[in-house]
Amino acid sequence: MDVAQIRKLLENHHQESFAWALRCCGGKHAEAEDLLQSSYLKILEAKARYRFREASFKTWLFTVIRNTAVDFYRKKMPHVVEINEILYQQTKHTQSLDNGQMGLEAQETQQVFQQILQQLSTQQQQVLHLVFYQEMSIEEAAKVMRVTIGTARTHYERGKKQLRKRLQAANITRDHL
Repeated sequence: MDVAQIRKLLENHHQESFAWALRCCGGKHAEAEDLLQSSYLKILEAKARYRFREASFKTWLFTVIRNTAVDFYRKKMPHVVEINEILYQQTKHTQSLDNGQMGLEAQETQQVFQQILQQLSTQQQQVLHLVFYQEMSIEEAAKVMRVTIGTARTHYERGKKQLRKRLQAANITRDHL
Protein backbone atom coordinates (compact mmCIF):
# COMPACT_ATOMS: atom_id res chain seq x y z
CA MET A 1 0.00 0.00 0.00
CA ASP A 2 1.48 3.35 -0.98
CA VAL A 3 1.49 6.57 1.04
CA ALA A 4 -1.39 8.11 -0.95
CA GLN A 5 -3.62 5.12 -0.18
CA ILE A 6 -2.68 5.24 3.49
CA ARG A 7 -3.37 8.98 3.65
CA LYS A 8 -6.80 8.42 2.09
CA LEU A 9 -7.63 5.70 4.63
CA LEU A 10 -6.45 7.93 7.49
CA GLU A 11 -8.66 10.74 6.20
CA ASN A 12 -11.64 8.39 5.93
CA HIS A 13 -11.19 7.24 9.54
CA HIS A 14 -10.06 10.55 11.05
CA GLN A 15 -13.22 11.39 12.96
CA GLU A 16 -13.47 7.90 14.48
CA SER A 17 -9.73 7.91 15.18
CA PHE A 18 -9.96 11.20 17.02
CA ALA A 19 -12.86 9.93 19.13
CA TRP A 20 -10.77 6.86 20.01
CA ALA A 21 -7.70 9.01 20.79
CA LEU A 22 -9.88 11.20 23.00
CA ARG A 23 -10.95 8.09 24.92
CA CYS A 24 -7.35 6.96 25.22
CA CYS A 25 -6.44 10.34 26.73
CA GLY A 26 -9.30 10.48 29.19
CA GLY A 27 -11.09 13.24 27.32
CA LYS A 28 -8.10 15.61 27.17
CA HIS A 29 -8.50 17.30 23.80
CA ALA A 30 -4.94 18.61 23.37
CA GLU A 31 -3.40 15.27 24.37
CA ALA A 32 -5.71 13.46 21.95
CA GLU A 33 -4.55 15.73 19.11
CA ASP A 34 -0.89 15.05 19.98
CA LEU A 35 -1.56 11.33 20.28
CA LEU A 36 -3.28 11.18 16.91
CA GLN A 37 -0.52 13.19 15.24
CA SER A 38 2.13 10.85 16.69
CA SER A 39 0.13 7.83 15.57
CA TYR A 40 -0.24 9.17 12.04
CA LEU A 41 3.49 9.91 11.89
CA LYS A 42 4.31 6.35 12.96
CA ILE A 43 2.10 5.07 10.18
CA LEU A 44 3.34 7.43 7.47
CA GLU A 45 6.99 6.84 8.41
CA ALA A 46 6.33 3.08 8.22
CA LYS A 47 7.23 2.53 11.89
CA ALA A 48 3.93 0.69 12.15
CA ARG A 49 3.18 -1.65 9.28
CA TYR A 50 -0.28 -2.68 8.19
CA ARG A 51 -0.71 -6.35 7.35
CA PHE A 52 -4.06 -6.50 5.59
CA ARG A 53 -4.43 -10.25 6.09
CA GLU A 54 -4.32 -9.94 9.88
CA ALA A 55 -6.94 -7.27 10.56
CA SER A 56 -9.03 -4.56 8.97
CA PHE A 57 -7.33 -1.19 8.52
CA LYS A 58 -9.55 0.36 11.19
CA THR A 59 -8.72 -2.35 13.75
CA TRP A 60 -5.02 -1.95 13.03
CA LEU A 61 -5.26 1.87 13.18
CA PHE A 62 -7.00 1.78 16.56
CA THR A 63 -4.34 -0.61 17.84
CA VAL A 64 -1.59 1.79 16.71
CA ILE A 65 -3.37 4.66 18.49
CA ARG A 66 -3.77 2.59 21.65
CA ASN A 67 -0.12 1.49 21.63
CA THR A 68 1.02 5.06 21.02
CA ALA A 69 -1.08 6.17 24.01
CA VAL A 70 0.54 3.53 26.20
CA ASP A 71 4.00 4.66 25.05
CA PHE A 72 3.08 8.30 25.64
CA TYR A 73 1.92 7.69 29.20
CA ARG A 74 4.87 5.45 30.03
CA LYS A 75 7.23 8.26 29.02
CA LYS A 76 5.16 10.83 30.85
CA MET A 77 5.01 8.83 34.07
CA PRO A 78 8.22 7.52 35.62
CA HIS A 79 6.70 4.30 36.90
CA VAL A 80 5.16 1.46 34.93
CA VAL A 81 1.56 2.25 34.20
CA GLU A 82 -1.18 -0.28 33.68
CA ILE A 83 -3.26 0.44 30.61
CA ASN A 84 -6.44 0.34 32.68
CA GLU A 85 -5.14 3.29 34.69
CA ILE A 86 -4.53 5.51 31.69
CA LEU A 87 -6.91 4.61 28.92
CA TYR A 88 -10.51 5.09 28.12
CA GLN A 89 -11.84 7.20 30.98
CA GLN A 90 -15.36 8.10 30.09
CA THR A 91 -15.70 11.61 28.70
CA LYS A 92 -18.66 13.94 28.79
CA HIS A 93 -18.32 14.31 25.05
CA THR A 94 -20.96 12.44 23.06
CA GLN A 95 -20.32 11.58 19.45
CA SER A 96 -23.82 11.68 18.13
CA LEU A 97 -25.28 14.78 19.74
CA ASP A 98 -23.99 18.28 20.26
CA ASN A 99 -25.08 19.62 23.66
CA GLY A 100 -25.85 22.97 22.05
CA GLN A 101 -28.57 21.31 20.00
CA MET A 102 -30.08 19.22 22.79
CA GLY A 103 -32.91 20.27 25.06
CA LEU A 104 -32.39 20.45 28.82
CA GLU A 105 -34.05 17.09 29.44
CA ALA A 106 -31.94 15.41 26.77
CA GLN A 107 -28.78 16.95 28.27
CA GLU A 108 -29.69 15.64 31.72
CA THR A 109 -30.41 12.19 30.30
CA GLN A 110 -27.04 12.21 28.51
CA GLN A 111 -25.28 13.18 31.73
CA VAL A 112 -26.95 10.34 33.63
CA PHE A 113 -26.09 7.94 30.81
CA GLN A 114 -22.43 9.03 30.90
CA GLN A 115 -22.34 8.62 34.69
CA ILE A 116 -23.77 5.13 34.37
CA LEU A 117 -21.17 4.23 31.74
CA GLN A 118 -18.42 5.41 34.10
CA GLN A 119 -19.63 2.89 36.67
CA LEU A 120 -18.76 -0.01 34.36
CA SER A 121 -15.33 -1.59 34.45
CA THR A 122 -12.73 -0.07 32.17
CA GLN A 123 -12.70 -3.12 29.92
CA GLN A 124 -16.50 -3.10 29.68
CA GLN A 125 -16.36 0.57 28.69
CA GLN A 126 -13.67 -0.16 26.11
CA VAL A 127 -15.46 -3.03 24.40
CA LEU A 128 -18.84 -1.27 24.40
CA HIS A 129 -17.24 1.85 22.90
CA LEU A 130 -15.47 -0.13 20.18
CA VAL A 131 -18.52 -2.22 19.29
CA PHE A 132 -21.24 0.43 19.48
CA TYR A 133 -19.52 3.72 18.63
CA GLN A 134 -16.77 2.42 16.35
CA GLU A 135 -18.89 -0.37 14.86
CA MET A 136 -16.24 -3.03 15.32
CA SER A 137 -16.95 -6.69 15.76
CA ILE A 138 -16.14 -8.26 19.11
CA GLU A 139 -13.22 -10.01 17.40
CA GLU A 140 -11.82 -6.69 16.17
CA ALA A 141 -12.35 -5.11 19.59
CA ALA A 142 -10.46 -8.01 21.18
CA LYS A 143 -7.49 -7.34 18.90
CA VAL A 144 -7.47 -3.64 19.77
CA MET A 145 -7.75 -4.41 23.49
CA ARG A 146 -5.17 -7.20 23.24
CA VAL A 147 -7.39 -9.75 24.94
CA THR A 148 -8.85 -13.04 23.79
CA ILE A 149 -12.14 -13.06 21.94
CA GLY A 150 -13.70 -14.90 24.88
CA THR A 151 -12.56 -12.22 27.31
CA ALA A 152 -13.85 -9.44 25.06
CA ARG A 153 -17.17 -11.25 24.64
CA THR A 154 -17.49 -11.69 28.42
CA HIS A 155 -16.83 -7.99 29.06
CA TYR A 156 -19.25 -7.08 26.27
CA GLU A 157 -22.08 -9.22 27.64
CA ARG A 158 -21.50 -8.22 31.27
CA GLY A 159 -21.20 -4.57 30.29
CA LYS A 160 -24.49 -4.65 28.36
CA LYS A 161 -26.21 -6.42 31.25
CA GLN A 162 -24.93 -3.90 33.81
CA LEU A 163 -25.76 -0.98 31.54
CA ARG A 164 -29.31 -2.26 30.98
CA LYS A 165 -29.81 -2.87 34.71
CA ARG A 166 -28.54 0.58 35.71
CA LEU A 167 -30.48 2.38 32.99
CA GLN A 168 -33.67 0.66 34.14
CA ALA A 169 -32.94 1.65 37.74
CA ALA A 170 -32.55 5.26 36.58
CA ASN A 171 -35.79 5.00 34.56
CA ILE A 172 -34.01 5.72 31.30
CA THR A 173 -35.54 4.01 28.30
CA ARG A 174 -34.57 3.94 24.62
CA ASP A 175 -36.98 6.81 24.06
CA HIS A 176 -34.84 9.01 26.32
CA LEU A 177 -31.59 8.32 24.48
